[in-house]
Amino acid sequence: MTVDTTEHPFIDRTHQLPAHGSQSHRRKVWWIVIGIVLLLLLVLAVVLVWRHHEDAKKVAHPPAKITVTTATAQKGDIGVYLDAIGTVTPVYTDSITSQVNGLVVAVHYKEGQVVSKGDPLVDIDSRPYRATFLQAQGALERDENILAQAQMDLERYRAAWARNAIQKQLLDDQEKLVLQDQGTVKNDQGTVQYDQIQVDFCHITAPIAGRVGLRLVDPGNVVQSSGTVTLAVITQLEPITIIFTIPEDSLGPVAARLSKKAKLAVDAFDRTGQTKIASGKLLTLDNQIDTTTGTVKARSVFDNKNDALFPNQFVNTRLLVNTLQGVTLIPASAIQQNGQASFVYVIQSDIAHMRSIKPGVTDGGLTQVDGINSGDVVANSSFDKLQDNTAVVVSNKASSKPGAASTSGSSAP
Repeated sequence: MTVDTTEHPFIDRTHQLPAHGSQSHRRKVWWIVIGIVLLLLLVLAVVLVWRHHEDAKKVAHPPAKITVTTATAQKGDIGVYLDAIGTVTPVYTDSITSQVNGLVVAVHYKEGQVVSKGDPLVDIDSRPYRATFLQAQGALERDENILAQAQMDLERYRAAWARNAIQKQLLDDQEKLVLQDQGTVKNDQGTVQYDQIQVDFCHITAPIAGRVGLRLVDPGNVVQSSGTVTLAVITQLEPITIIFTIPEDSLGPVAARLSKKAKLAVDAFDRTGQTKIASGKLLTLDNQIDTTTGTVKARSVFDNKNDALFPNQFVNTRLLVNTLQGVTLIPASAIQQNGQASFVYVIQSDIAHMRSIKPGVTDGGLTQVDGINSGDVVANSSFDKLQDNTAVVVSNKASSKPGAASTSGSSAP
């Protein structure tokens, strides 16, 4: 049987590839893979050479050290203070009104004058009261003489009764008459004293030493004893007090110190809290806590010799509750925060080491801390560049005072 090898129009020969074409395709694929591998090896070699070059540069040129200023931790004392807003309050404030009816004839004080106790302030026309006083004196003298006459008669009756010359009834009547006259004289004496007081009320004097306010009445005005017209206001300036509040949570330590008769110092500062106005001491605490604010009022007293404190002036107060002695102090500016944690950079052999601390009381730019020792040198600047185990250059010699440093990054005590 013979096979027809002629092309048939209905036979598809596209899939009939020669054997040598398949081998050529495999060779091309292998060469591509080999090229990719060689390229990767070349890239790896370049990277290794570049890293070696960079490491050599680092060895040849180490990174520059960070320049810092420092402060030395020291043992010392620091005060525990309570800050509050206070109001200057005079010990005495007198609003003087008239206790008699009459015409104001003289005003002796000048506005803003500092007066002493007993200095004249206002005079009210006293002529009607002096006339009444004179009448009362006349009635007293008359009744005193009547009493004297009755007492003489009583002595005569007693002598006559001793001789049985009169009846007992006459003696008894005379004794009662003397008692009646004595009552009349006492009544007259009371009237004289009352009228004398009314005359004295016409001459008003300063009941306390202090400063007089603005003039509130002029001569020629008629004042009434039942009226509400204030003639003058006097406030005592020396000494003077400041009333401020402290939280009820701080009441225990303050009350404990007061119970031991401790004299707690109080400083008064201006509104900015920067300038100290005066220094005094805590006088007493109020007897109850204000439930609406959870605070208790405290009163402190100041000599105020230079009149630096003015009545009703608002001031900032600082109450020294206690003094911590022999604690470790560093500048507050040297303490850094990381969330709730506090730390400092301790400089040892020109290397900054991060050290966790526990800060406490802060006063005058210094903070009491736990976690470092006295004599440790801490960084006080360049915190944005510092890290743990960073090499540093100290630009200043560590001062023996914890707050001293040569740049603005330090804090003075």
